[in-house]
Amino acid sequence: MQRDQAKNIIEAMLFVSDKPLFVGEIKGVLEEFNANDVKDIVTELGKEYEDTQRAFRVKEIAGGYQVVTDPMLAPWLKRLYKTSGSDRLTGPSLETLAIIAYKQPATKPDIEMIRGVNVDGVLKTLIERNLVRVAGRKETIGRPMLYGTTSDFLQYFGLNSLEELPRLEEFNITEKDIELPEHLKKEEEEVSIGDSQPAEEPHQSNMEEKQDEIKESSEENR
Repeated sequence: MQRDQAKNIIEAMLFVSDKPLFVGEIKGVLEEFNANDVKDIVTELGKEYEDTQRAFRVKEIAGGYQVVTDPMLAPWLKRLYKTSGSDRLTGPSLETLAIIAYKQPATKPDIEMIRGVNVDGVLKTLIERNLVRVAGRKETIGRPMLYGTTSDFLQYFGLNSLEELPRLEEFNITEKDIELPEHLKKEEEEVSIGDSQPAEEPHQSNMEEKQDEIKESSEENR
């Protein structure tokens, strides 16, 4: 197969796919080409689109490649296509998702402390939409669940990795603004330390004191 034909096939695959395509998936179709060949062809396609000022771009999203429209055209596309209410994230969902994205892994109490409201329903919705996942449990009292974002989260926001998230400073927010208050952090540390220390035998010290008393008494009787 000629390289130009392979490029056409890859371009067609990118156009018909409604999600990012991974190099391995493309290789599965074009078995004659290795991973580096596929990457080079995709890069070449992307450069062609930019050089000829086409209306779309090839973007790396969630570790794969996807054809997307030029962001400069967004104002006109919004007039044509309006996102239905069921597809949009509500304000509370966005706030909760932002806290998880920047603080992950985060527990429900962490999120509720920052937002100041119960997030049971919001978390359930985000998990159902596969934007948030259970990432484990925190080794503290009660072992609360830890939450993190998913690859669908990256796709939803058009990100290749979490490193592409906007810096908090751009919103006049610092990492301290999404941290737990000091007194709660200390409580968690104390609980963790208490859990890690072996439990002291309750009657050991009393038994030692009694043994000393018996020993002293026997010496006096002598």
